[in-house]
Amino acid sequence: MNLSGSICALLTPFASDGSLDEAAVSGLVDWHLASGTRALVVAGSTGEAAMLEAEEYRRLLRLCVERVGGRVPVLAGTGAAGTARTLAQTKLAGDCGVDAALVATPYYVRPTQEGLYRHFSVLADRAELPIVLYNVPSRTACDLLPETVGRLCRHPQVIGIKEAVADPARMAELLSLRGGDFAVLSGDDGTACAAMLAGADGVVSVAANIVPRAFARLCDLACSGRGDEARALDARLQDLYDVLFCESNPIPAKWLLHRMGRMRPEPRLPLTTLSSAHHARADAVLAGLGDLVELRTES
Repeated sequence: MNLSGSICALLTPFASDGSLDEAAVSGLVDWHLASGTRALVVAGSTGEAAMLEAEEYRRLLRLCVERVGGRVPVLAGTGAAGTARTLAQTKLAGDCGVDAALVATPYYVRPTQEGLYRHFSVLADRAELPIVLYNVPSRTACDLLPETVGRLCRHPQVIGIKEAVADPARMAELLSLRGGDFAVLSGDDGTACAAMLAGADGVVSVAANIVPRAFARLCDLACSGRGDEARALDARLQDLYDVLFCESNPIPAKWLLHRMGRMRPEPRLPLTTLSSAHHARADAVLAGLGDLVELRTES
């Protein structure tokens, strides 16, 4: 499996009654396939996995797998606080036909590095699905250190890491592990261009939800070493990166896609729709992106 370039952490649209909006999901998937997105992460933190009921989770994965039809890899977010629950969720995702699991470090419980090693080793041994490690200590209060990644990446079922710590030194340590079937992916849009120019394989991106074609182009430029062009395009996207985190992800991203005519803006509680204080800024960012924004037009 080639995990590289622009990998979108897909939003999960909900209908006016709060149910899963399957038509909007299908529309987003089609848009990404046409725009050059190289893989999709479904039901990750950006996709509000924690707010999905079990049957919704299953239906969302199956819908995306069917819609993609094998054209790009589909990864499912399967992380939970406990190893047994994470294993069950990962096996369920495999039954839905996804290509790999993106597994965040256990949240809230704060395991040791040895505990993390054993946790991911159990998944790799027993889940029968390739595992992509996901380190995002700002959300989980748990930091998967490069030394532990170095132990885990020797397992043939551990095929990569999404690293959300925006630190060049951390990325450099991980890049020393890159090779063979192990991919190093940025998990931070703001520093992803620099990470790819340094050797990272790609990025699992929130911004790709908004400008999938432009973001795919950015990744192609950076991964092919065309630094000046990549940095110029990256500079055009900086305001977007900033506004996407003016409130908790995915609140701003959903609002932006709503303004683009592609989905309703509401996340599920306890998340709320973007505060009115940020509306003007969000609209200004979209206007500033100019031709990089593709508004939905009714056929």
